[in-house]
Amino acid sequence: MTAFPSSHNPSFTSLVIGDGTPKKALLTALVVGSVLTAINHGDSILAGQNPPLVKVLLTYCVPFCVTTWGAVTGKMSPAKRQQAMFETSTDARVNSL
Repeated sequence: MTAFPSSHNPSFTSLVIGDGTPKKALLTALVVGSVLTAINHGDSILAGQNPPLVKVLLTYCVPFCVTTWGAVTGKMSPAKRQQAMFETSTDARVNSL
């Protein structure tokens, strides 16, 4: 059985940093993080208090990570489907011999 060509199996790093994923994740984090910060800490901000910095940073970090993970898994799905089709066609050729 022939192995699936590695050129069709992108590395995890290329999935994370390729195709504009960091830019999309950053924009999502800015929008969603700002909304969540307003919801979670708006009362203390309006009262003139500073919310805990770690909590605010995590509020922005979570949507960034979720968007990145969603993009990576979305890109991996077609690669896995293509690999499965390749393996099925290879098995069919081997079985027909």
